[in-house]
Amino acid sequence: MLASHADRERAVDVLRAGYGEGRLEKGEFDRRVARAYAARTVGELALLVADLPQGPVPVAQAAPPVPATFLPVPPPANGKAVGSMVCGILTFFTAGLTGIPAVILGHSARSEMQRSGERGEGMAMTGLVLGWISVAGWALIITILIAAALASA
Repeated sequence: MLASHADRERAVDVLRAGYGEGRLEKGEFDRRVARAYAARTVGELALLVADLPQGPVPVAQAAPPVPATFLPVPPPANGKAVGSMVCGILTFFTAGLTGIPAVILGHSARSEMQRSGERGEGMAMTGLVLGWISVAGWALIITILIAAALASA
């Protein structure tokens, strides 16, 4: 393919960058620039810059932080997830009576969050774990009381 003026200028820019970085001597640079301006095809230009990096190495700049005004608003926390966590924490103060509501709210919240994309997975899971621990504790206590009643009869 025939080389355009823009192709020649790009090749000369690469040669200038190589010379500026100390990769070419002055004589070699001058010869290659003359050959670049005399080149008829893109292939000839490619041969002139094949042993050089294609321009100076770009310096990576960190993107400036985006102001909070322009950030998307995160989805709200699921209300049932919050309720599940509160009921789960209250099991310590209510002798486990809020364990079953914590489990029900936790499972309901998790299914709603999968459909709606709301936040609160951690809160729902906290309520579920504390609720199930409470339910298991009550089941163990009732089992022990029944076994003790049967053993004393």
